Amino acid sequence: METVEKKTKRSVLKRAKLEAIKEAAKKGQSVAYLNNLPTSPRKMRLVADLIRGQRVNHALNLLKYEAKHPSGPLEKLLLSAISNWEIKNSDAKLEEADLYIKEIFVGGGRILKRLRPAPQGRAHRVRKRSNHVTLVVDSLSAPKAENNAAPATAAEAKPAKAEKKAKVKNEKKSKTKKTAKA
Repeated sequence: METVEKKTKRSVLKRAKLEAIKEAAKKGQSVAYLNNLPTSPRKMRLVADLIRGQRVNHALNLLKYEAKHPSGPLEKLLLSAISNWEIKNSDAKLEEADLYIKEIFVGGGRILKRLRPAPQGRAHRVRKRSNHVTLVVDSLSAPKAENNAAPATAAEAKPAKAEKKAKVKNEKKSKTKKTAKA
């Protein structure tokens, strides 16, 4: 007789997938958040754009000597992200990791609405803006276990792509010839 395979419940599969994601998150990149900083998002984005994609040491130097006032809180946030990375990757050395700012984005926070006296007994509204900053730090040197699955160089990956394209092209040609004969 036929052997019946026992199906696993979807909830069990979902739980296992979530656990695998949590295990992967224990190593690698680290995130730091800064919420409700009383500076307009536009002013903060000007400073964030300076350090996006930079190496951590260079970004710290830029922030230390930048004249704009949001650079101080961003410097503290970057130091926090670095310490988060050190805690996550306790076995790796910070000097050898070659950290860089993988991602940084600034979103608008809550807006405090205030009134200011205006001429002829009117009132003008003043919007005091705040922002939320998210900063992701990662190392340039990728783990060696992940590199084994991918091709070692881009040159090795290109011939495989070319072969696939040629195969697809030949299949299309053969289909059009069959339809033309019929």
